[in-house]
Amino acid sequence: MKKIGIGFIGTGFARTVQIPAFKMCEGAELVSVASASLANAESTAKEFNIPHFTDNWRETIDNEQVDLVCITTPPNLHCEQTLYALEKNKHILCEKPMAMNVAEAEKMTQFAKGKNLLALIDHELRFQNGRQKAFEMLRSGEIGKIRHVKYVFRNASRGNPELGWNWWSDLNAGGGTLGAIGSHAIDTLHWFLGTEISQIFCQLNTHVKQRKDKNGELKQVTTDDEAQMLLRFADSDLTFDATANVSLSVVETPDFQHSIKFIGTKGAMKVLYLGEILLAKTGETEWTQIPVELEQSVDGIFNSGFPSGFVAFAEKIVEALQSGKPELKQAATFADGLQIQKVIDAAHQSNAESRVIKF
Repeated sequence: MKKIGIGFIGTGFARTVQIPAFKMCEGAELVSVASASLANAESTAKEFNIPHFTDNWRETIDNEQVDLVCITTPPNLHCEQTLYALEKNKHILCEKPMAMNVAEAEKMTQFAKGKNLLALIDHELRFQNGRQKAFEMLRSGEIGKIRHVKYVFRNASRGNPELGWNWWSDLNAGGGTLGAIGSHAIDTLHWFLGTEISQIFCQLNTHVKQRKDKNGELKQVTTDDEAQMLLRFADSDLTFDATANVSLSVVETPDFQHSIKFIGTKGAMKVLYLGEILLAKTGETEWTQIPVELEQSVDGIFNSGFPSGFVAFAEKIVEALQSGKPELKQAATFADGLQIQKVIDAAHQSNAESRVIKF
């Protein structure tokens, strides 16, 4: 069976997670890597024995051996790179958030329509065994109709004020917690609940307000490192008059936290960062842990759930492309990315105007 040639644009998340994960896939062949820094591209290529490297991302897309392009650049580059890859009839895995705004996301989605190509957004957590199991448990009525969801994400990845200013600090590049982590939270809620957000109130904050640039000069941080959202959902088979509280921070010590708690008419269910599931029926006073087989992860880095989720996701992507059918059940499509982008844009508007935004 033909191996799937993969090209990578960007050497951040691609280098630490995506490339090692695809290297674990028997049906994948690592073909090309591009970076704005030729040195980064070269060192990544040498580390993983990738035959081609470049500082011109178009060369990676143009490479005849590349079937799938993984776009892991800052969000302000996603639209241009995606449109070029689609024009060259390449399958795409685009990092989140999908784009800088709804207009770009709509352009990407429309351009992908009618093409017999896999066009996905990298929401890899959907492919954790635990999340797949929780998805089915919710639909089997394990805790009844959902009334409320509490979503919490905590780490200190941006907490050190000595950490340098980069694209993550730049609103014009699409940096910030709302896009990077909030996009995952919104996708998680859309996917698990099978419905969409009907209104949002959002408050963003920047706790580390200045960082030193590469020249050692203090520069203003224009992105958020904390995002708080209050949500309401449209009624669905799983929800009735449901709400959510989403609390995200990348400046909070000491421990890493990432959990979703669903409160339903018959009990509650909590999903933790590796996909562990805890269940408590109405009237019970303690959680019961549900058995879940955890996935293999990438060696050498902390498994926050994203690396192991991507290992599972990568295998499914390769299998889908080898089957000749450019579709992957349960994966986030460009259409999903567009809906997420609508919520992100509304969250920014809510924060700017200090009011609830209704859809």
